[in-house]
Amino acid sequence: MSTAPPDAEELERRVGEFLAAHDPSAGEPLEFLRARFDAGLAWVHYPEGLGGLGAPRSLQPAVDRAFAEAGAPTNHPERNGIGLGMAAPTILAFGTDEQKRRFLRPLWTGEEVWCQLFSEPGAGSDLAALGTRAVRDGDAWTVNGQKVWTSMAHEARWAILVTRTDPDVPKHRGMTYFVCDMTAPGVEVRPLRQITGEAEFNEVFLTDVRIPDEHRLGEVGQGWQVSTTTLMNERVAIGGARSPREGGMIGVVAALWRDRPELRTPDLHDALLRAWVETEAARLTGERLRQQLTAGQPGPEGSGAKLAFAKINQEVSGLELELLGEDGLRYDDWTMRRPAEVDFTRRSPGYRYLRAKGNSIEGGTSEILRNIIAERVLGLPGEIRVDKDVPWKDLPK
Repeated sequence: MSTAPPDAEELERRVGEFLAAHDPSAGEPLEFLRARFDAGLAWVHYPEGLGGLGAPRSLQPAVDRAFAEAGAPTNHPERNGIGLGMAAPTILAFGTDEQKRRFLRPLWTGEEVWCQLFSEPGAGSDLAALGTRAVRDGDAWTVNGQKVWTSMAHEARWAILVTRTDPDVPKHRGMTYFVCDMTAPGVEVRPLRQITGEAEFNEVFLTDVRIPDEHRLGEVGQGWQVSTTTLMNERVAIGGARSPREGGMIGVVAALWRDRPELRTPDLHDALLRAWVETEAARLTGERLRQQLTAGQPGPEGSGAKLAFAKINQEVSGLELELLGEDGLRYDDWTMRRPAEVDFTRRSPGYRYLRAKGNSIEGGTSEILRNIIAERVLGLPGEIRVDKDVPWKDLPK
């Protein structure tokens, strides 16, 4: 006889009992996080034994809020956004029971950071054109190729990796998806210095990297389908993150407007109001999107959230520099660093402006997202694709 999933009242009781038994201010934060996962209070909508209780996803914010108000340690999602936002839901959807048990707990607690090995120098926006090869060798695969724009590869223990396993079929049908050990022989991570002066991005070279078949996610040749799940979750994670009113970048600029009346002009006032309204509309749309997620996996609507996020972030960061005038031209530090996280709100205006330029590229370019919205949300005619039925090996390289 199955047990009904807990409701809001039951979850509140469980959180209270957990906090009574585990003092957030005492002991090791990691042990607290492990215990929270084991109690099913990590992702409450995940199955029992995998950090959840099978509860509705809509109850997660109340659980997170209760732990935050109690001063509980966090799993630092800003450091492991790819793991939490992309790898975890993909593993849940396509992983074996053994893979779920192995990877989800240390992923959620932050013990193991993840990165994403998707884009390549010759296959950025067109992910299905990728050429990194995986060749079957008994119970393992040998992988050779190059990936690029890999955020946090220098911090990552594991990677979600999509490869070409059959070059004789059309590009979308010859792909296979793996979990890659970033400490394995043959994995080389090189920094890519960005316009900010830092290198949170990397290029990754894979030379005869051995991946056991037990680290394959999904069936052989199912890589495109698995990747689509990852990408849909990625766009929600980037563009649909929960935020309070005047949270994020618009809050920084609104505070500057209030604190520095000498910077105000009628034109800038008009620009700020437009940006504020756009940000609030995007925030409320994100709330609606999260409500839709309670019914299942994210769909193409997440592309709209991510597209709006990139546009607004770039406009608001530019408005901040306009407000600051000549002070906005100063840049604090060009030191080459390899940061462990990306933080817009606690950095300088110059950093915010420069880093925001990447928002319309990472997580799917704005051009590609507009195509997805046009074809899959609005139902407009698709672009003509002459390579749809052409074997990958016959495509121009």
